[in-house]
Amino acid sequence: MKASRSPYTAEFLLEKLEDLYEVEFTFLKVEGLVDGLLPLDRDTQDFILGWATRLLSTNLYISHEFTIRVVEALDRLERRVIEAWAVHAADVFDRAGLRPALEVIQKVDAFLVNAHAHAEGVTFDEVEPVLSTFVCGLSGRRLKLAQGEQVYTDSETLFLPNISARLEKAKDNFLLCKAQVAFMWAQTRFGSFRVDFDVAFAQYPDREQALAAFHALDTVRLEACLERELPGLWRDMLRLEGLHGGECVEEGVCNTPLHSAWATCRGVLHTPSATVNDVLDLIPQVLGMEFPQPVYQPHLNPAAITACMLARMEREKILFRVKLAELMKEQGFDSAQPTEEEGFDSAQPAKEEVAPPEFEARETQEGQGFELVLDDKPIAPPEDVKQLMTSIMLDWGDIPPEFLVPAGDGEYDPALYSKEERDAEDVWKGIYHEEGAFLYGEWDYARQHYRKNWCVLREIEMTAGDPAYVDKVHEKYQGLVKHLRRTFEAMRDENRLLKRQAQGDDVDIDALVEALADSRDGSEMSDKLFQHMHRAERNLAVMFMVDMSGSTKGWINDAEREALVMLCEVLETLGDRYAIYGFSGIGRKRCEIYRIKRFDDRYNTDTKARIAGIMPKDYTRMGVAIRHLSQKLNAVEAKTRLLITLSDGKPEDYFDIYNTQYGIEDTRQALFEARRTGIHPFCITIDKRGKDYLPHMYGHANWVEIDDVKKLPLKVADIYRRLTT
Repeated sequence: MKASRSPYTAEFLLEKLEDLYEVEFTFLKVEGLVDGLLPLDRDTQDFILGWATRLLSTNLYISHEFTIRVVEALDRLERRVIEAWAVHAADVFDRAGLRPALEVIQKVDAFLVNAHAHAEGVTFDEVEPVLSTFVCGLSGRRLKLAQGEQVYTDSETLFLPNISARLEKAKDNFLLCKAQVAFMWAQTRFGSFRVDFDVAFAQYPDREQALAAFHALDTVRLEACLERELPGLWRDMLRLEGLHGGECVEEGVCNTPLHSAWATCRGVLHTPSATVNDVLDLIPQVLGMEFPQPVYQPHLNPAAITACMLARMEREKILFRVKLAELMKEQGFDSAQPTEEEGFDSAQPAKEEVAPPEFEARETQEGQGFELVLDDKPIAPPEDVKQLMTSIMLDWGDIPPEFLVPAGDGEYDPALYSKEERDAEDVWKGIYHEEGAFLYGEWDYARQHYRKNWCVLREIEMTAGDPAYVDKVHEKYQGLVKHLRRTFEAMRDENRLLKRQAQGDDVDIDALVEALADSRDGSEMSDKLFQHMHRAERNLAVMFMVDMSGSTKGWINDAEREALVMLCEVLETLGDRYAIYGFSGIGRKRCEIYRIKRFDDRYNTDTKARIAGIMPKDYTRMGVAIRHLSQKLNAVEAKTRLLITLSDGKPEDYFDIYNTQYGIEDTRQALFEARRTGIHPFCITIDKRGKDYLPHMYGHANWVEIDDVKKLPLKVADIYRRLTT
């Protein structure tokens, strides 16, 4: 049995606190703190001193005030509540400054009113990164998460509150958010909003009561859908309902007494063929009854749904017809009629006008969506058109015939279907504000908590450089570029020999020998005796994150640009999808990402000019750049996603705590977040001190140091080849 440790002595506590609060310079009084800590046991003393040290990284006076108040409140606060209290004060300091944070510490009774929410609740910022990835993996329309006053969806955005704390434990509150997100996805996926709310409920004298009945009945239908589609999560949802106070049996039917008509409705709505029309038909049978309200059931907001759907349906009709016109031209069809200016002779008899070819939408043989057919020829639609078709079918049930007519030239104003983009450069000018910026949290390892919305980031288009720069690089490295192209061409055509197959092109001698040996021993022979060549399919998406800090000025910047030129040349040969973004900034409120090449951009004159325009800027705040580019990388459908960083030094910023271990730990946390979503990060550095911090950030096998900057162009291409084969 482990012996209990003795409490700290008064002399030790006095020395510890004087050192902690630098009393020679701050003149803070610590004798009273010693008197408060002295009677406590060693474990409690360590707990308080530990949190005082954590808060010291936020503000000295907050830490001092916390140590005073926590001793007084020990008999009223559990440790988990104390931790939440300290973190909340630090968050308030980040957001509003010292005075409001000190009020949080001083007014502990006010904090206790919402102590459970702070201690066991989960915040939107905590769940959003995980649940955004989760909802991306579900079928149907691409949905996004946002913070709102209630849990509801407008059919495009899933709204969650700032803090979710309906259950006792934090892990259950997180699972509740996941269940609510899944339920709102089911509403969009299984046609809950394929209803004209104004028309459908006009006949009912009490519209709100009818809407409540509709929502309750549709909840029953969607529960059955979730049970079929996500059985594991559905079991968790039943458990959550039990924790919230419901008495649910294994089949998901609550023991709460309900009218017999409700059981009849449940039987109808649990059938796989049940639709929202069945829900509408059953409303009169349950009006006036008491309805079950599961803990994961969101609110129903018909006004928000209607407004969002009307705008989307009209926009998607226009956009889909425009996309069909583009596809038709790609297939060699042109529906444009000649005009008089184009050579139409009005004296000649008018020819019969030829109707443009018609598109059809047919269900695929696998039953996994629809394909387009033009002139009896199946056409594989691009990914953006697939997403568009999916969204249209979710709203309409199918694709209406009028949607399948290609748009004529000039029929629609592009402003009706294109998204307006802000000029990020304009926002930096004048008085700083955050309109249109991306806000990201930052990991504070001292407090073991995120600083919420701490970094402000903007995307900026890279200024074009000398268009002839790429040609100069080609001339300088023409022999090396040819060598790299040959190497990467071999990778593109690479076949892989698969051994021990049940069928194949040739006998696998090794497998045959082993099988004969097994038969002589009386063992059963394997039937996997063949081998065949398999063409390796490359399904990669690669993001290059280029350090544009001021320290890259000179030959390092030249080497980075030359490396990118050669990489682009060989990647175009290979056919891999890739993007290039630079990063720099000054301070947490001016973090900048420079668009050099998006995934959809072609390697053309404009892209080459942007590579030539890569120039040293300011500092290297890496964590926020990794978080932003990870989001972009996760939006690309690929089996393997790589995030490759080209850098010349460790994370740092202008006279900032980021220059300390804080910056390394934040970068490490951002890389962990990226790995959690399936991204493989790798760093190529020319910093000779990289071994002091890169293994901690990237892991021992996910970084490499290049000792000679002149070798960077060749080494980057070689490392990429090894990473992707």
